[in-house]
Amino acid sequence: MADRRPNIVFVMADDHAAHAIGAYGSRINETPGIDRLAREGMRFDACFCTNSICSPSRATILTGTYNHVNGVTTLATPFDARQPAFPGMLRDAGYQTALFGKWHLGHGGNHDPAGFDAWSVLPDQGAYHDPTFLEAGGRSLVREGYATDLITELGLDWIDARDADRPFLVMIQHKAPHRAWEPARRHADLYRDAEIPEPATLRDDYVGRSTAAVEARMRLSDLTTDDLKGLVPPGLTDDEELRWRYQRYIKAYLRCVTALDENVSRLLRFLDDRDLVDDTVVVYTSDQGFFLGAHGWYDKRFMYEESLRMPLLVRYPPEVGPGTTSDAIVLNVDFAQTFCDLAGVEPTRPMQGRSLRPLLREAAPDDWRRSMYYRYWMHADGSHGVWAHRGVRTDRYKLVHYYSQALGQQGARDEPHPEEWELFDLVADPFELRSLHDDPAHRGTVSGLRVELDRLSAEVGDVAPDQDPRAERRDAP
Repeated sequence: MADRRPNIVFVMADDHAAHAIGAYGSRINETPGIDRLAREGMRFDACFCTNSICSPSRATILTGTYNHVNGVTTLATPFDARQPAFPGMLRDAGYQTALFGKWHLGHGGNHDPAGFDAWSVLPDQGAYHDPTFLEAGGRSLVREGYATDLITELGLDWIDARDADRPFLVMIQHKAPHRAWEPARRHADLYRDAEIPEPATLRDDYVGRSTAAVEARMRLSDLTTDDLKGLVPPGLTDDEELRWRYQRYIKAYLRCVTALDENVSRLLRFLDDRDLVDDTVVVYTSDQGFFLGAHGWYDKRFMYEESLRMPLLVRYPPEVGPGTTSDAIVLNVDFAQTFCDLAGVEPTRPMQGRSLRPLLREAAPDDWRRSMYYRYWMHADGSHGVWAHRGVRTDRYKLVHYYSQALGQQGARDEPHPEEWELFDLVADPFELRSLHDDPAHRGTVSGLRVELDRLSAEVGDVAPDQDPRAERRDAP
């Protein structure tokens, strides 16, 4: 008799901001494939990452632990795949498991994917066109075509070849729309004659913010000619160049998103055709957010909303009502326990998240979290110049602490940067343009949030930065 535990199809993009998804109210593009999941399932409106950078977020999703526990604090710290992670737990419980696409957690030995019956992954960031894939046993092969199409095809072929009497987990993890943005050839001219709306904060001057915002090196002016696929036209004013850079950048990004959306549609039609809809949990997310020109930036890393927020859409007809939404604070650290819960698997230590299953059933527990903890570790090379910071976010306020730390070998400073704080009222100032930290009228709010930050840090077992040697050493990851 067939095992009736649900199948799980987990689709994760890389750097796909929620504000580039139609279901989240995008002003700049349409995503009918991804939007179908929102119509037929639940849209989470307050899903956040605990460290807005690719590898750390992926490690958190796999293990259900914060980065100080799973060991992947930056891109320079590869994942030890011997630690408990939900794919292996589901496999031990009888699930068929597979992973296709972007791994980005190290390769070789204990860094290769573990807990999967089958896997085929891109080396590091991988290529968009005719990419190389790595497989178990050290094998590698080049597949002709576009990465987004190929990754989807690998997942669908594996589902077709599975044992139909046992449940399955397949993780379809896309490279798109990660930098450098190379669209499928069929989308090369998409948006050519369009004028993509600019974000309200494109010309942010960072007045009223921390020095950290001023010194970040990820403005549109920092994009290279390789990123932009062309030279800046001569004779432009500074503002004309900014507009040109934004249009060039955002169109390339959105072209990559279009192929992503097409392949989500392809996946959903595949599940329709094989009568798998009612038996399958489908999840769409990204490893973190992305600025898309907001605050003049093109990347992530900061705790500002555009970078912190993750899209999360879940369809599972037996338990999730169509067109439902949740504004509960949920985190990437919750994903692993959710999948364990759905699969009837007891989560193991040291998982630190909570299952989202009550929220999916629109039955939020009274004790659901009302705040979340964030920590970004500085890269050793000072990548993008984003200072190390930690913070707390509630439904109303966000407190960010830039703690003192040397930038590293390529940093602009020889001394640790100064300690700074920011406080934002997310209701009165949703674009986070004016820090209220030094406003005497908000002294009580700051005091209360500092206490909450320390409480959350202790709750998850993180070491305060002033006691953490990793936060001070020049050669720290």
